[in-house]
Amino acid sequence: MGRIWMVLGAFNAFLSVALGAFGAHGLRGHISERLLTVYHTGVEYQMSHALALFALGIWLERNPRASFGNLAAALLLTGIVLFSGSLYLLAVTGNRSLGIVTPIGGVCFLSGWAVVVMSVLRARR
Repeated sequence: MGRIWMVLGAFNAFLSVALGAFGAHGLRGHISERLLTVYHTGVEYQMSHALALFALGIWLERNPRASFGNLAAALLLTGIVLFSGSLYLLAVTGNRSLGIVTPIGGVCFLSGWAVVVMSVLRARR
């Protein structure tokens, strides 16, 4: 599974760069500065968690029997989709009702990091 998480991490990093460029060049002047800031927050969180997914993939390749590592990666990926995805949609559409999804993504991020801690502490050398 480690390789899959590395691929998903790299894909999300690629997507984050592409979406960041789109926001900087394609959205500027078309949406408010406030919404552009919301969009940029989505890009930042997607990139940081994409790198975390990639690192978890490397760790899981080296520790294939690590308990909870895959759960942690799945939670981080779900956080990217829900947190960053909802911010992108909110910024582009202006639909505030999408904002209810953002905290769920945030909880996925927090849960994912908590599970990372558990998994690392339980790992056997």
